[in-house]
Amino acid sequence: MEELKTAMRAKDEAALRTLRAIKAAIIIEKTAEGANGEINEATEQKMLQKLAKQRRDSLDIFEKQNREDLAAKEREELAIIEKFLPQQLTADELLTELRAIIAQVGAKTPADMGKVMGVASKQLAGRADGKAISEAVKQLLAQ
Repeated sequence: MEELKTAMRAKDEAALRTLRAIKAAIIIEKTAEGANGEINEATEQKMLQKLAKQRRDSLDIFEKQNREDLAAKEREELAIIEKFLPQQLTADELLTELRAIIAQVGAKTPADMGKVMGVASKQLAGRADGKAISEAVKQLLAQ
């Protein structure tokens, strides 16, 4: 809410647009069936990850269609959403973590990808994109 107020005072349209989208998503989550009017931090992180993924997907589409005006808006919104997410792992850190997980579950071949992804998705939730995890696991198991 403080960020929203700051954006209003600064007349920052991109921040205002994004923060209102985040606020709307939180309200939807709180009033969803089965929710008790509260959301925990894990649910909040998952919701922010989903919003960031939507922005990345839209950004890819707009860049492919040469719509720089729309792509710029998505970049702005993505940057603001990422401020509220935990620090993302670098590619090297991701590979290091995945090597440890692969050793932990005893995966040897690409057929073991499901076992690795189950553990990796839980351990790296919020710190790495699922697509990046999947690609890195494929690469490591193919070696």
